[in-house]
Amino acid sequence: MKVVIVGCTHAGIAAATEIFKAHPDTEVTIYERNDNVSFLSCGISLYLTGQVKRLEDMFYATPEDLAKEGAKVRIKHDVLSVDTKAHQLKVENLDTKKVFTDTYDKLIMSTGSYVVVPPLMGIDDSRVLLCKSYDQAKQLYASAKNHKHITIVGAGYVGVELAEAYADTDHEVTLIQSHDQILNNYVDKMLSDQVTALLKKSGVHVYLNERVQAFRRDEQNDKVVIETNKTKHEADLAIVCTGFMANTELLRGQVDMDRHGAILIDDYLQTSNPDVYAAGDACVSHFNPAHNNAYIPLATNAVRQGALAGKNIFGKVQKYMGTQATSAMELFGYTLASSGLTLSSAKREGFDAASVVYKGDYRPSYMPTTDLLTIVLVYDRQNRRILGAQLFSKHEVAQSANTISVCIQNKNTIDDLAFVDMLFQPHYDEPFNYLNLVAQLAVEQERQA
Repeated sequence: MKVVIVGCTHAGIAAATEIFKAHPDTEVTIYERNDNVSFLSCGISLYLTGQVKRLEDMFYATPEDLAKEGAKVRIKHDVLSVDTKAHQLKVENLDTKKVFTDTYDKLIMSTGSYVVVPPLMGIDDSRVLLCKSYDQAKQLYASAKNHKHITIVGAGYVGVELAEAYADTDHEVTLIQSHDQILNNYVDKMLSDQVTALLKKSGVHVYLNERVQAFRRDEQNDKVVIETNKTKHEADLAIVCTGFMANTELLRGQVDMDRHGAILIDDYLQTSNPDVYAAGDACVSHFNPAHNNAYIPLATNAVRQGALAGKNIFGKVQKYMGTQATSAMELFGYTLASSGLTLSSAKREGFDAASVVYKGDYRPSYMPTTDLLTIVLVYDRQNRRILGAQLFSKHEVAQSANTISVCIQNKNTIDDLAFVDMLFQPHYDEPFNYLNLVAQLAVEQERQA
């Protein structure tokens, strides 16, 4: 079997590793256009704040590691085209500029994603930067040294994390969001408002319902002017964090894709072409709470999908379980975590959804210290199944989001969660764990309905 993997960040590495575990004699060739593999872009904010001293520590594997396993690793090689009928690829060596053809029996596309760059005037200005790759992270770090006022466009996870990172390093920070709330894909407005208040308390200027229309350079004052539908903002540097798009141009018209260009896969990571598999940011994920396919570019999805693609190219070995899009972030000493659907997204999906909010200390008041936590639990009123949850506290609540993820995966109800066995120890929680308590609120809400 000759396997070619195109793209080698999380999904590509996981696929290659899994192939060599079960089938060490497989001929595996990896093509990667960058000069590195395995970059953890989620660590960029840690580097910018100085919590991680070396950006190179954000790599968890090297081309040499993959070569030791048996792969032919071709970094700085750009795949120019793929012919799925002929099972061929045209590749350019970016060092020598030589173009050559390679063949495959099975192809794994793990080409990842790219930052959505809106077609705005001035977007190509040298003071307007993006945030995803290793090279972009180095540019951000170098640029921020000499620029005091930074404006971030887009308030998803990346934008909010960058806002915190720069606020923590004595920068003046402006955060512009086109929606009426920040983190709109992850939390409902109540929690979003709490996070917004925390950002403002920490010195971040937050502007909602403003859509950026252009970037202009004010040469006289040496500033970037960010023009929105409402006003103008001046900054020394602008960073665009407006989401990601699947990098799938190589297979356009050759395999089935969704309307946004993400590759459609089956339960075994196989595309509509039986010899082509896809994993990571290049493809859709099955989003279990909504029972549909969705584009969810998370490293966790990429690792799992990559590993399963590596398993399944030799036969249908193990199904992909889907995702709850579980994620978390630390923000000025608080943890914000979520899994599944928000109430607003559940209603958009057509569910007869409701939510309850639990606010209380995570452990007994007689302990020397405790922290307030807020939990939003979203559920389907028709079958009482849990659809999602959001948690916010100085206490570490990220692992509780993982528990909610399992509940959604296993189609548990609010009744299940209300009384499921959880430990009690005064160091950690009350006799009823806070997840039990928020579910009991939901049960009571339905009893009174």
